[in-house]
Parts: sequence; structure tokens; C-alpha cells
Amino acid sequence: MSELDRAAGIRLTVRGALAFVLASTLVGSVLQALLGVAALTGAAFVAGCVAAASLVNRRDLLSLVVSPPLVFFVTTTFIEVVRSLFAATPVQAFGLGMYTALSQGAPWLFGGSFLVLVIAWRRGLTRCVRELREELRATKASVPRPRSGGDGGGTAFAPEPEGYFEPKVYGTPREGQ
Repeated sequence: MSELDRAAGIRLTVRGALAFVLASTLVGSVLQALLGVAALTGAAFVAGCVAAASLVNRRDLLSLVVSPPLVFFVTTTFIEVVRSLFAATPVQAFGLGMYTALSQGAPWLFGGSFLVLVIAWRRGLTRCVRELREELRATKASVPRPRSGGDGGGTAFAPEPEGYFEPKVYGTPREGQ
């Protein structure tokens, strides 16, 4: 078996794929802080998203497609909390850092989310959506319909659940009450 065949057989669960995106984004952020290259966090996020969408199990595509914005937000929050711990005014540094990081990262977030959607679509996302719809239809509880009365008067009888109008009484009444 060649290396290409082994690599083609690697599949991740959605948890593993999201952990991979989270780790790649954190590594990109650390490298950005060390090297000073502004686009490194975003590029690492996009690369992690592409790899995750390519390696995730097909049945987990639907869960993966909706998750990159959450992973990006969690990563950004963690990074800004750590950065603000060493500032003179941590709350102000955190607020300004979140605003700046989310503003600068928005194009990377949209790009990564779009690429995940495109890759997942080509890998069978529509089938996952179809299966979810069929599953939801199959588990939908049927609503009871009123039965027509057999007396010919056209009255309908819809029984209420047992004990709906009657209060439950526990125990026995005391003497004198």
C-alpha cells in the first residue's frame, strides 16, 4: 500500500476535524505573534478548514459546515483573553483586542467557511441534508385528530389527557377538615 492510498483512507470524526481547525488556528496565532506576519492566523484557519472538510467522515459533513465560525470565535476569545492578562487595563485590552481581531479576521472567516461549504457540497452534503429531513419526518409525532361522533349529530369528540382538569390529591383528608 502506497503512502497516497494510506492518506486517502484517513478520516476524522467531526470532533477531530474541529480540534484540528482549532489547533491549526492556535498555532497560526502563535506564529503570528512570534514572526509578526499579520495574515498567519487567518491563513492557518483557512488551511485547517480545508483539511478538516477534506478529511472528515461523510456522515459528519453537516455538523462540520456550521462549525467554523464558532471555532474561529472561541479561538479568538482565548487568544485575546491571554493577551489581555498582561495589559495595564485587561478589560479594555480584551474589548479592543476582540474588536480588532474579529474585524481583521472576518475575510478569513468568510473564506474558510465558504471553502468548507464548497468542499462539503462536492463530498455529499446534499445527501446528509436529505437524510436529516427524512429522519425528522420519520420521528415527527402525529397530531391526534378529533373523531367524528357516531350519533349523526356531527359533534366531534376529542378526549383530553387523563387528569388534565382534575387536580391530583395525595393522601387522605385529616379529621375535621
